[in-house]
Amino acid sequence: MARYLLRRFAFLLVSLALASVVLFALLRMLPGDPANALTSVGASPEQIAAARHSIGSDRPLPEQFTHWIAQMASGDLGTSFVSSLPVGPEISARLDVTVPLTLAAFVLAVLVAVPAGFVAAYKRRTWYGALLSGVSQLGIAIPVFWLGMILIAVFALNAGWLPSGGFPPDGWADPAEAVRALVLPVVTIALVMSASLIRYVRSATLDVLGSDYLRTSRALGSSFARAMWRHGLRNASVPVISILGIELASTLLGAVVVESVYALPGLGSLLANGISQHDYPVIQGVLFVSTLAVLLIGFVADLVQRIIDPRLRGRLSGGTR
Repeated sequence: MARYLLRRFAFLLVSLALASVVLFALLRMLPGDPANALTSVGASPEQIAAARHSIGSDRPLPEQFTHWIAQMASGDLGTSFVSSLPVGPEISARLDVTVPLTLAAFVLAVLVAVPAGFVAAYKRRTWYGALLSGVSQLGIAIPVFWLGMILIAVFALNAGWLPSGGFPPDGWADPAEAVRALVLPVVTIALVMSASLIRYVRSATLDVLGSDYLRTSRALGSSFARAMWRHGLRNASVPVISILGIELASTLLGAVVVESVYALPGLGSLLANGISQHDYPVIQGVLFVSTLAVLLIGFVADLVQRIIDPRLRGRLSGGTR
């Protein structure tokens, strides 16, 4: 296990380093000059040159990259070109919205998708099993921003039960108001995510229901519930866990859409503002933190799979199947 963890950790560091290089290079290839955000319209060439010098964008690219890596190695994500504020604390403040939003939506989606996917597979020949499969297909086709606007119109504008957008200025100082502000965004993400998860849970369950080991267990006298609990659940959960990791990572990265619909001051809106202003430190900081989170989620999902599946545990010690 220790050897596997070291190998996976080394792979994570290499992936993060490569992602940093790609991120830095692609960002410099985008059209636009970050110095324009610091100067007024019609600025003279001398003023633009002074702005470039003040933010260091006139230095050679290798020097800029080395400086950025050295900053991150010391825990400093840089300073915003526009606001002159440290990027790290700004990201931390935005994570207070994005992380609860993502985790709550993920938990709700799992609570909906796992039983619904099992029922859709086990009762696939009934009308409600077919209905669950059809609803999941429809949910995948619905754009998340369109679903968000529908929920705002129904539950905020018409019924007046929940706020249509925004977040309390004091953040989580008033937990009740903060939770009310996140209800509709959480439901929006969870509905779209659960529609996708239902398909994967259904597929994994169908594989288990048609397996020889489940039929053998039933033939030896085990009830269906006992056979599923002892043999089916573990085998079905292995591919689902991989999908859960992907869905959680994609939800974190895709929060910008939902945060824009509900005017939430989260990580997505910070990234959108940074892109519009060509604020390189903000863009680099947000994408670096997001990439790190995605790699960590993948690492945890991979580790959980190997803990659950004995065949994968054998690989940890160099064994063969």
